[in-house]
Amino acid sequence: MDKFFKISERGSNVGTEIIAGLTTFFAMAYIVVTNPNQIVSFNNVEGADPAFQQIWNAVYVASILVAVVGTLLMALYARMPFAQACGMGLNSFFFVSFILPHIINGDSGDGIIRGYQSGLVIILVSGLVFLILSVSGLRSKIAKALPECLKKAIPAGIGLFIAFIGFKNAGILQDNQFTFLQFVDINGALDNGQFAELALPALLALLGLIIIAVLEKFKVKGSVILSIFSVTILYYLCTWSVPNYNFEQIGQSFRDFGEIGITGVFHAQAWKDAFSGSDIGAIFSAIMLVVTFCLVDMFDTIGTLYGTASAANMLDENGDPISVNECMMCDSIGTVSGAVLGTSTCTTFVESASGVAAGGRTGLTSVVTAFCFACCLFLSPIASIVPSCATAPALIYVGVLMLKGFASVDMSDMRSAVPAFLALVMMPLTYSISNGIGIGAIAYVIITLCTGKYKKSDIPVTVIAALFALRFATITM
Repeated sequence: MDKFFKISERGSNVGTEIIAGLTTFFAMAYIVVTNPNQIVSFNNVEGADPAFQQIWNAVYVASILVAVVGTLLMALYARMPFAQACGMGLNSFFFVSFILPHIINGDSGDGIIRGYQSGLVIILVSGLVFLILSVSGLRSKIAKALPECLKKAIPAGIGLFIAFIGFKNAGILQDNQFTFLQFVDINGALDNGQFAELALPALLALLGLIIIAVLEKFKVKGSVILSIFSVTILYYLCTWSVPNYNFEQIGQSFRDFGEIGITGVFHAQAWKDAFSGSDIGAIFSAIMLVVTFCLVDMFDTIGTLYGTASAANMLDENGDPISVNECMMCDSIGTVSGAVLGTSTCTTFVESASGVAAGGRTGLTSVVTAFCFACCLFLSPIASIVPSCATAPALIYVGVLMLKGFASVDMSDMRSAVPAFLALVMMPLTYSISNGIGIGAIAYVIITLCTGKYKKSDIPVTVIAALFALRFATITM
């Protein structure tokens, strides 16, 4: 095992890899429930059309299977400490593109399920495009074509993005109609009698971050997982609550998965609905949807690989992630398998950085994470056991670690500084890694053209910028 995963060669050990795998799982376990919630959106409520519950059940099982398949691919083929699951943002886009139109049209039952299955066809086609690009090596070439300033800004931007997710998940940041965001309103929570629901999770999350910082200062291994366990115990002690297991739902989930999920892309009607016969406008729209899913998944993965590999010091002499081709291949196959199983695009998760921060350096970390996901098939969702306030500190801490790379950006050269800054801030502000990369790339090309420093080596990043400009102009994410 040591020879296969190169555990000793990468300066790790089995115990550290197991802890790292558990850390990654707990940081991203929310996807098990969140992904089906996003795909059926607000319709997963009592009294809604039964079709929504069917889709929710099918996607619940598919989400877990995709996470297992994709993460094991990373473990055994790429041998890297990265995990895969259904991408956030893309699942909401899936709902808006394929299910919401049927709701607006007043469809129900089979009509809604047809929308869901036609969306799976688009995901499958985009996954096949990913696979062709990966086999040909074009995806890795696109990644390596990014200018140095963006390569350095991407990890920092992802760090801010992850930290922002952590702050929001724990309730440390709340919505405000005037300032958009505000710090948790502790006094308001006390006055409304909602301290346990609104303020307590935020305070426990901040305590968890302090626990990680103190343990790291004393070089205690497993600081992140210790923080997660500590905050989880404190949460249940303070709220006097226990996890709620729903074993009856599991059997129905498997039945719905078999009926409408895994069979979705094999229906001729689904393909006809996806490309709408001879309607040229609809066909163009379908093609643009394929391109959109391709672009978002590609650059989400590229960004995650650069970010996590940088945090783990797993870059080659050119500053590119080791095994980048293998990682791209795993991501492509994961997306194809996701469409076949019945869920939205599978991508490499930024939360993998939490496992890297806990010391994960090899594919054994991913094996542990995949095993934990597999257990969720037969148990009530693990995400219900570990509250968001327990995993949020891990995400915020990762943000701290990943910001250090931005210090090496040449801020005296506006050709580097402005694109890097835009990539840095647009990731959290637009809630999208790919948006940050795209906006940064467009700015880099425009500034380069206007300053007369354009070279032949800038052609690839120009193509990237043009593709993003087309996506921004035609489809809003």
